[in-house]
Amino acid sequence: MASSDLEQICSHINEKIGNIKKTLSLRNCGQEPALKTILNKIGDEIIVVNELLNKLELEIQYQEQTNHSLKELYESLEEDYKDVEHLKENIPPHLPQVTVTQNSYMKLRLTYCQINDVIKEINKAVLSKYKILHQPKKSAMSSVARNLYHRFIDEETKDTKGHYFIVEADIKEFTALKVDKRFHVILNILRHCRRLSEVRGGGLTRYVIT
Repeated sequence: MASSDLEQICSHINEKIGNIKKTLSLRNCGQEPALKTILNKIGDEIIVVNELLNKLELEIQYQEQTNHSLKELYESLEEDYKDVEHLKENIPPHLPQVTVTQNSYMKLRLTYCQINDVIKEINKAVLSKYKILHQPKKSAMSSVARNLYHRFIDEETKDTKGHYFIVEADIKEFTALKVDKRFHVILNILRHCRRLSEVRGGGLTRYVIT
């Protein structure tokens, strides 16, 4: 056997012995009461950090889904607007001419603003609801949050499993929106654009984010 090979083997064995000594040293340190308490605290902190990372991952997934949904809604509304413009520019000559005023264009733009405002409030309600739902079961929650948590759980069905959804009570709880005729008209628009779907049951309508 060449001397260089022997030196490599000896070096490898010495490295392994060194690693074993370090492991035993750390093991012995873990048996000391003071250090053992510190290690236990570090372990608890690692668990907390892991839970926070899981929440962050869920939040990122939801934001990505929301951004994708908003992009599709914008594209759908933009297509509808183009269709309206096309119809306006191609009115048959036998129909009476209609002058489109600046005021009517402002009304159309205001409608888009109203839809976007409602979408923002719905997102706000969803985030607030699932922030409570994603809290660890053993975490300290206020009585109000705990009651909401149990209501959220009771409202879930097999059809909503794995989906984000809200009900009118969530809109009233987490936003300043009025659940009136205009609100329901906008919900119909969102359903038409396939941004929302409805799941009914138990006298409750669940608006599922799609």
